[in-house]
Amino acid sequence: MKTVGILALQGDFEAHAKAIEEAGGHAVEVRTREEMDACDGLILPGGESSTMLKLLEYENLTEPLRAFGAKKPIYGTCAGAILLAKEVTHPAQFSFGLMDIAVERNGYGRQIDSRIVKLPMKDGGEFEAVFIRAPIIRSVGPGVRVVAEYNGDPVWVEQGLHMATTFHPELTRDGRAHRRFLERLG
Repeated sequence: MKTVGILALQGDFEAHAKAIEEAGGHAVEVRTREEMDACDGLILPGGESSTMLKLLEYENLTEPLRAFGAKKPIYGTCAGAILLAKEVTHPAQFSFGLMDIAVERNGYGRQIDSRIVKLPMKDGGEFEAVFIRAPIIRSVGPGVRVVAEYNGDPVWVEQGLHMATTFHPELTRDGRAHRRFLERLG
């Protein structure tokens, strides 16, 4: 059974842990480098990306996270997708550049503009997507596979080891995103 770490500094890491367990993986909360290194993959949950960056720096996890992402899969949801991006705007901020995507923070608007929609997947099927102050993926590089779109913008992407969604699959009963991430762990 593969072990998936959920970065537990901010955000709804408990919901991700439950979703990973339901998908057949073993979830652990990650707050230290040692806990991170013991995982087969890592989830960066939603939350507030600039706050997450401050907490990563405070806990001395910035470089360990970069090193982890160079060799093991990371799945970023919402704020986690922002952290994985190559470019961040609105406003610009540091990101790990692990995926060739450009992301606009809070692209869909403020908290009041949050929404739940049904979306088709490119390879068939439909899923429910919960957007909360979600970023918009404004562009993707040639090596990025778009799994799903909303209003013409990518909302679920994969590249190499990594996967990102601008919505919160952990807030639905649909476990496909978490199962798909587990499959990336080999």
